[in-house]
Amino acid sequence: MDEKYRRAVDAAAIFSETDLTGRITYVNDQFCALSGYSRDELLGQNHRVLNSGFHPAEFFLGMWRTIALGNVWKGEICNRAKDGSLFWVESTLVPVLDDVTGRIHRYLAIRFDISEKRQLLHSLQWRVGHDVLTGLPNRAFLSDLLDQALAFSRQENIPLAVCMLDLDGFKAVNDGYGHASGDLLLVEVARRLRDIVRGEDVVARLAGDEFVLVLRYVRDLPELRAALNRVLGALSAPYALQDKVLTVCASIGVTLFPHDNEDAETLLRHADQAMYVAKQSGRNRFHLFDVGRDQEVKATHQTVERVRQALLAGELHLYYQPKVHMRSGEVVGFEALLRWEHPQNGTVRAREFLPLVQETDLIIDIGEWVIDQVLLQLDRWQAAGKQWPISVNIAARHFQRADFVERLGQLLARHAQVAPQRLDLEIVESVAIENIQHVSACLQACQALGVRFSLGDFGTGYSSLSYLKRLRTQTIKIDRSFIRDILHDHDDLALTTAVIGLARAFGRQVIAEGLESIEHGELLLQLGCDVAQGYFIAHPMSAADVPGWVERFVVPPQWQLPRSTGKTDG
Repeated sequence: MDEKYRRAVDAAAIFSETDLTGRITYVNDQFCALSGYSRDELLGQNHRVLNSGFHPAEFFLGMWRTIALGNVWKGEICNRAKDGSLFWVESTLVPVLDDVTGRIHRYLAIRFDISEKRQLLHSLQWRVGHDVLTGLPNRAFLSDLLDQALAFSRQENIPLAVCMLDLDGFKAVNDGYGHASGDLLLVEVARRLRDIVRGEDVVARLAGDEFVLVLRYVRDLPELRAALNRVLGALSAPYALQDKVLTVCASIGVTLFPHDNEDAETLLRHADQAMYVAKQSGRNRFHLFDVGRDQEVKATHQTVERVRQALLAGELHLYYQPKVHMRSGEVVGFEALLRWEHPQNGTVRAREFLPLVQETDLIIDIGEWVIDQVLLQLDRWQAAGKQWPISVNIAARHFQRADFVERLGQLLARHAQVAPQRLDLEIVESVAIENIQHVSACLQACQALGVRFSLGDFGTGYSSLSYLKRLRTQTIKIDRSFIRDILHDHDDLALTTAVIGLARAFGRQVIAEGLESIEHGELLLQLGCDVAQGYFIAHPMSAADVPGWVERFVVPPQWQLPRSTGKTDG
């Protein structure tokens, strides 16, 4: 290099020359000052004397391959000075060609010290990934650390525990002693957590007094419980801060991978849910996330959403089961029963999906849809000259709404041509007695609209005389569980006899559910129950099939009394 150019470069940058083997042939003063080596110590040496060990061998192979092909290489290199300290340089390596042969005969290296810039960048990166108060990884960095830990645990099939920790009593410290004391407490909590966990574990602070522990290499539940008890013990020990002695404890929620085989975000959410349970259970304790219960909740939520889609898509339909006067053979009404025409599973009965939506507002939407469909069907039958009433089962959540009567009135007004008396709402005994005062008032308000009521599942609850007096339903339905065994179970027979007697005494009609044979019908007739429904009479059917079935139905002769007996009884 021309001497005047070299002086210019020497003044501006860290400069060196090497031969084709990498031996140093020239270094300037800046190079010596930064590396700590004298010129005599460097000349003749290979640049490997400065190797920090930070870069892999492939890094330098790529660099030498580039300049050996006559190309300029640029990059940042971490070097080690004579005193062992590290420094970073931004380097440009230039191959110099011989004017005569056109071949490379040496390399020039122009460098700039960027150690301060790298340190600043590292400090900024540290701040981005760490909580400034405690020095612990923050939420953003925790996500990366947990992803890495999960990847390793999956690869090596090693259990891992994710723990969410919240301080109990921290708010009282902030309120009583000030935020400065609260900050000192958080710093001490962070220190205790770092001291108690192993080096391979992770301690992070999310926000406020929320911390996360990632415990790796957890062999079994006893080991996990022992570790968490140590954490609880360490955190509940008194804190001496600014001449004050403070006491707090912690609630910990924990989930264990791979038993809980989810991604990092979901594991944190599960640990948080478990922590909430720990707090509700009394605090200063830990709670293990229940994977089985969570799967049940998810399955229920998915079912609810699928049933909601079924309602909107028109997949729900009503079937009708007849109620028959067993002596005369007259069809006295029908019960509307819900069915789901599932695209893959075919016809699904209500008992297979309704229990999962009973405690959601979806049951109200379904209930109002059913009433609306029943009123439409009553209108159609009325137009055909048929006056059959239809009963509808009303869910507890639906019936107990404060606006049930008002919304029922709106449905009836929408179908003003239908006589309200042909709509029979059925509530079960257990629902009726939950809030007898409200139910009784609601019954009276609905009956004022003209609607009839039935009390279903009678005999399965308290069956109190006072309830019968206050619940003025027109009909009482004896539960099928008693009807099924009356032929051979004396207790069921006695209960059925008593219910029929009570119904008659209170002037209510009584209907038997679940009739299964001629013999069941004969015995019920002897006991004074004339109306029944059940599979022996007919299975639930579509509205289109009802007229044809009614025309064909013939009551068994065993249920028909001779004329003389009928006159005597009359």
